Amino acid sequence: MPDIKIVFLDIDGTILRPDDTIEESTKQAVSQLQRKGIEVFLATGRPLHEITDIGDELSITSYIAYNGAFATHQGKTLFNEPLPGELVEELVNTTKENNFDIVLYSQHQNLFLSMESEITKDFIKTFHLRKNAIFDDSKTKEILGSSIITTEAHAEKRFEHIAEIHLSSVNVEGMKNCRDVIRDKVNKGVAVSAVLAELEISPQQAVAFGDGMNDKEMLSSVGFGFAMGNANPDLFSYASYRTTDVENAGVYNGLKSIELVD
Repeated sequence: MPDIKIVFLDIDGTILRPDDTIEESTKQAVSQLQRKGIEVFLATGRPLHEITDIGDELSITSYIAYNGAFATHQGKTLFNEPLPGELVEELVNTTKENNFDIVLYSQHQNLFLSMESEITKDFIKTFHLRKNAIFDDSKTKEILGSSIITTEAHAEKRFEHIAEIHLSSVNVEGMKNCRDVIRDKVNKGVAVSAVLAELEISPQQAVAFGDGMNDKEMLSSVGFGFAMGNANPDLFSYASYRTTDVENAGVYNGLKSIELVD
């Protein structure tokens, strides 16, 4: 059995099933890890203020949120990298020019240009976003993450002129044309590396599970990177291992395969 000290778990499509529930096998696996003294983090594109109930369900108090822009370990902030103001302005302007919608996540709110379109209403419902407000320029320097909300395929092409970002498909049914904004220098992998350095844990003592392309840097930053069976097929090349899907004990089976759980 490897000397594992920490496990990072994506949320949507990794621990959270399409019906928004968590498999009992996942709960048991997390509990076993915790009893062994292994740190468990949730690592997600979602904003921190919308995921603590999931953490409570699993007795997890450590998070990487906003696709890596913020990390906290048992209440202590380890990493905090808001988007530069000029990048926020470029994202908003490009969104408007192409008649898309966008959500900009601050530390406390989900900020929209408008909440009137059906796709935005569906996005809010799908991700159970509760702390919603309208964006204004006074919030520009508070933004930690963002998602482009659209039904248009290949929407990422409209943003290719913006340096130092790439757009990643949201791997959730009904939302796959929406795109998470991922910074090249601030992503889940960068946050994982910062957490490992702070906690003095080597990458070879770390495990991560994910299913979307916003997880590729994270899976590449640890010794044991698992792609879920339901993952975006493009993710498999970034993972050391492949497990079963989110509805078939994927997290449990992955951890069992390296003898971390019984």
